[in-house]
Amino acid sequence: MAEEPTTRLRFRRNARIRLGKDFSRIRQKGERLVAGCIIANWIPLPAGSHSRLGVVTSSKIGNATVRARARRLLRETFRVHQHDFVRPLDLVLVARPSIAGRKMQDVERDFLTLCKKAGLLKKTESRSCG
Repeated sequence: MAEEPTTRLRFRRNARIRLGKDFSRIRQKGERLVAGCIIANWIPLPAGSHSRLGVVTSSKIGNATVRARARRLLRETFRVHQHDFVRPLDLVLVARPSIAGRKMQDVERDFLTLCKKAGLLKKTESRSCG
């Protein structure tokens, strides 16, 4: 039996951004950065909050199967690294058409590059998906 990590790596319902007004607020008032196949918009939250994620995949990416896979890749990357942020934040990840056909490692690399550029990650060694 594998040891359980000290930090829970779950992605629960309350960690999701679901309301359109939240997506709009983050897009209008938040910061924005592009790296590889991902566009990120974020707003810092007060200390003691939990980070939340919203994912946007447009039909420009591909059919429903391709869009669903892109959402899964982005959610999984966030799930693994959600405790590596300097402070809690509301994060909206927009998948670019170049995400189609990408592997998990490529998406994770783009996500980490983006977060490092924005100064969102702690200075410690971060986990990897694979």
